[in-house]
Amino acid sequence: MADTAVVTSEIYSEKDYVCNLKKSDNKNVIAKFVFKYPLFDEDGDLIVQRSKESKVSEQFIEIEHSSISSLKLVGLQVWRGALLLSDYLLHLGPEKLKNSTILELGSGVGLTSIVASKYAKNVICTDVDLGNILKLISSNFLRNKHHVKSKYSILGLDFYANEFSDELKEHLPNVSLVLAADVIYDNDITDAFVKTIERLLIEPPSKDIYIALEKRYVFTVSDLDSVAPCYEHFLLRLSEMMAKNKSKNWSAIQLDLDFPQYFRYDRVKQFVLWKISS
Repeated sequence: MADTAVVTSEIYSEKDYVCNLKKSDNKNVIAKFVFKYPLFDEDGDLIVQRSKESKVSEQFIEIEHSSISSLKLVGLQVWRGALLLSDYLLHLGPEKLKNSTILELGSGVGLTSIVASKYAKNVICTDVDLGNILKLISSNFLRNKHHVKSKYSILGLDFYANEFSDELKEHLPNVSLVLAADVIYDNDITDAFVKTIERLLIEPPSKDIYIALEKRYVFTVSDLDSVAPCYEHFLLRLSEMMAKNKSKNWSAIQLDLDFPQYFRYDRVKQFVLWKISS
């Protein structure tokens, strides 16, 4: 698909977001992403609420973003994989995340990193700096400062770069958890992404990488069937990476999606969540 092709995220057809949209000063839109999350006490223990109190935990994250873009600038939109990954972070909660340093790759407009910042010790939010996206991430963090409990950094990261920036390298010795949502949509980018996570897995300490994506099917005459070519390409590159590093005893598993849904979106059957560990 050419860079000039216009694409739009599936979430904008969902009524919960349409009714909450408003225009920003620079022709973006601002949407409230409503979620109901579990409450925890100071020790990280779950607070069980009575049904009549359930509305207390309903909150929203307000995100400025584009509602339409070229393929090159898809990071300016919000995609459902970010909401799936955000659900998983809320499911892990402070017990698993409170002392962690979390690195997000291809953060887009920052929604998942903002969710991570509710519980983590430090969050490094990264993306390639196109369309002033780093500035937009920064403004979205400030817009949601009441949710942000961790330290955070917003850094440029290009999957095609041969080296990590010096600023990012300073954080890597502390990173134990890496996130990526909906970065599998173009084969060249997928190749560069897999090389990036390979470099991260090689770097100490041991870490877990969570990759959320939505398989997108197309009908091809050659197959006479609907296939998900971008996802199949990702599986191929992942398999090659694991075989290349077989001696390191890394693991790659597809997780069940049986954890609770906190955000309002359509959790479609095409969703996939991978966990890769070093």
